[in-house]
Amino acid sequence: MIDTSPRRERAYLIGVLLPAASEAAIASQMAELAELARTAGAEVVGQEIQRRSAIEPGLFVGRGKVQELVQRQAETGFDILICNEDLSPRQQRNLEAELKLRVVDRTELILDIFAQHARTREGRLQVESAQLHHLLPRLIGAWDYHRQGGGIGTRGGPGEQQIEVERRRIRRRLRDLDRELDQVRSQRRQQRAGRGRVPIPTVAIVGYTNAGKSTLLNRLTGAGVRAENLLFATLDPITRRLQLPSGREIVLTDTVGFIQHLPTDLVAAFRATLEEVGSADAVIEVVDASSPDAAGHLRTVEEVLGELGAGDKPRLTVLNKIDLLGSSGARRSVQALSPPASPTVTVSAATGAGMEGLLEALDQLPIRPMTEMELLVPYGQERILSQLREVGGIDRTEFTESGTRAWARAPRESVHRFRRYLVT
Repeated sequence: MIDTSPRRERAYLIGVLLPAASEAAIASQMAELAELARTAGAEVVGQEIQRRSAIEPGLFVGRGKVQELVQRQAETGFDILICNEDLSPRQQRNLEAELKLRVVDRTELILDIFAQHARTREGRLQVESAQLHHLLPRLIGAWDYHRQGGGIGTRGGPGEQQIEVERRRIRRRLRDLDRELDQVRSQRRQQRAGRGRVPIPTVAIVGYTNAGKSTLLNRLTGAGVRAENLLFATLDPITRRLQLPSGREIVLTDTVGFIQHLPTDLVAAFRATLEEVGSADAVIEVVDASSPDAAGHLRTVEEVLGELGAGDKPRLTVLNKIDLLGSSGARRSVQALSPPASPTVTVSAATGAGMEGLLEALDQLPIRPMTEMELLVPYGQERILSQLREVGGIDRTEFTESGTRAWARAPRESVHRFRRYLVT
């Protein structure tokens, strides 16, 4: 049978090891770069790291290494070079001229993945804005003949028809995108304000890309969110309600995955999405406990949360994928990865292990300041008790001649709804 599937691009990866970096760190970055390349649809045919005292300003790597890459290309037939750093327009232009093939940097690779995974209008707007911001300084001389055949770095957003447009047209399109994204942000603010009128706490699920956030949301709520073993499978925030063991409800929001050195263009373009984290009452931080660089991923998430102004929010750390570890490995992960300031649970979102403990820990999280109350609810008005369970919780009840006596708790801003039933 003849294989009619399109040929995958053959990618060669190149990184630079500087004196300030460790070999373990650069190895982890190159492994992540390979996974990014595969997620973008490429076949990785080789990779190497060059030790240098500094980045070569004109070519990224030394001229001798460029000549070696020409030989590697002849041997392996790779048709795209992917660099593990962001390239200047000059470096990218010079490398493409020397190698006679496309050269893509880390940001461009991530943008390509986002372009493939953007499903909603909002996601597509955000990706196009980020791509155009990245493209603008590279317009002059950067898009020659070998950039016009499609593939990684040319998908989505600008598209082939916009590759050679004048800067004025790009800037005009960016202004249009800014207006549309402002409308998106306004709609999101209205949605959050609407949720705020219903006193149900919101909890953002955050974590490194491919940590299992969407799988966890599906396991907890049956959301049916697309969950794949791919980086950045989720770009658009998904919101679902969840009832906790105490009876109260929360709103869970799945968010875009974080990554080391998240490109500035992406942070700016996805501000509307990332605002969901900043406005949440609490955070579930999901960590892939099976990853060799789990500690590094945890540090990256901590840094991004700090940048979003969410570093001090109540937090529950969830060490996921324990099904890929033995019991001793899980214990070591808890010891090594548990932040001192937040409770930690171990789970497998894929198998459902640990979900009961996760729900109990989430129920104990101080999501909103609670006020303890004692109420007497007349018979026939049980809806008041249901509302109490939704927004707070009921510790115990007692049936009396006058009605149901309840010892409960509710967020301070909701106490006025139950004032007429308070026992003084």
